[in-house]
Amino acid sequence: MRHGWPRAIAGVCLALLLSVSAQAPKSADVIRLVDAAVASRVDEVLGFTDVEQYSVYRGDDESRPVAQMTVRDTYKKGIGKTYTILSESGSSLVRHEGLRPLLENETKINQPDQVAKSWFTSSNYEMKLNSSVAQKLNGRSCYAFTIDPKQKAPNMIDGTLWIDAHDGSIIQIEGVASKSPSVFAGTTHMMRRYVNIDGFPMATHARAVSNSPLFGRTVVTIDYSDYKLEIKAHK
Repeated sequence: MRHGWPRAIAGVCLALLLSVSAQAPKSADVIRLVDAAVASRVDEVLGFTDVEQYSVYRGDDESRPVAQMTVRDTYKKGIGKTYTILSESGSSLVRHEGLRPLLENETKINQPDQVAKSWFTSSNYEMKLNSSVAQKLNGRSCYAFTIDPKQKAPNMIDGTLWIDAHDGSIIQIEGVASKSPSVFAGTTHMMRRYVNIDGFPMATHARAVSNSPLFGRTVVTIDYSDYKLEIKAHK
């Protein structure tokens, strides 16, 4: 099969974990499933490209962005991320002091020696299963975890993680960034939604809302599209 043994093994583990005595899954069992899903994605996805649309809104008006930027994101396993700006408009101050630092931070945290620190795994987060009863989110059966990062960083979130009840892949993350991501942000509430593409979770929409004494309310949204994944080949 195209996606190989790691993903198949994760599916078998899930079936075994959730079928024992028809009992509700234990938190530790589902956490192991989450870790296995992340490991499978890391092993199988060798690279990808996508197009990302960044929009910045100020105050309560989210009908007209004060700045926008469209970029092509290229990720290569073992190399990291690079961004190519395809178009940009609006406030040069917001673009240069707000959006460009966000791209620079994403480039930094995805360097080979740093990327593992941002994964949603039990190595990086304290995780607590909210309920052993599956719920529905975005039309998918899922489990929700309360997560607490073990170290503070702009990409680490203190909040809730929803994972697919069948394969452990991430569906959505929402909470407060443990550290301000840019000079434009005070306390920042973040949300990122994922969809399965070629069998792996990829971000489709993100939203960050910050309030600071200096800049007031700022909203940044990111819409992801045109994914092209490079998946490990298996004989």
